[in-house]
Amino acid sequence: MEMKKRISLELRNRTPVEVAELVVDNCRSSDGEVEGLSDDFKELEFLSMVNVGLTSLAKLPALPKLRKLELSDNNISGGLETLSEKCANLTYLNLSGNKIKELSTVEALQNLKNLKSLDLFNCEITTLEEYRESIFELLPQVMYLDGFDAEDNEAPDSEADDDDDDEDGEEGAGPLGDYDDEDDDDEGSEGGEVGLSYLTKEGIQDEDDDDDYVEEEEEEAGAVVAGVHGEKRKREAADEGEDDDDDDDDD
Repeated sequence: MEMKKRISLELRNRTPVEVAELVVDNCRSSDGEVEGLSDDFKELEFLSMVNVGLTSLAKLPALPKLRKLELSDNNISGGLETLSEKCANLTYLNLSGNKIKELSTVEALQNLKNLKSLDLFNCEITTLEEYRESIFELLPQVMYLDGFDAEDNEAPDSEADDDDDDEDGEEGAGPLGDYDDEDDDDEGSEGGEVGLSYLTKEGIQDEDDDDDYVEEEEEEAGAVVAGVHGEKRKREAADEGEDDDDDDDDD
């Protein structure tokens, strides 16, 4: 797919000024130039044009808010001064897999004062003697080269850091934190009089229930006793009748 058409599809009924991130990886630039982008993309902060066949950045529009630019796996060999002219606020630049051979080519990035991370992995320039030391000396503003700082410490994962910050924020102050606090406040503030009165009522209710239970037991016991007495009476009357019969027989 051509780059211009791909960008049109990525807009998704939005205007260029509404777009902050744009990814057009693996499409094709017909003449090796940037196509479909204009100065209207002035709010763009992240742009990815990986493996699109770029040989030049001459037609890159002015993108004053662009912070992160992915240009890996293209055929760029020079003309990097365009970046400092059009994207002066870049902090991250990935040029890995391009045809950059000389330090003089990278020297054009000196005017990117906010550039913190630069990736030149798989470029021929990386085969130069003391390549890393030379880049850090040439571009003192760069903190990370090919993912590592001058002391060979790996660059932190910005996305992971963002996730950690979000989690800390949720634990420190948020709906869940507020909810827990409310529960604690309820227990603390209402646990005095209301709690005691509730327990007292509960105790009274238990006593009433016990009284009812005792009364029921007594009633049941009374019924049993009455039943027993009734049986005894019947038996006594029957016995008396038998005795009378015996007396009559004796007579």
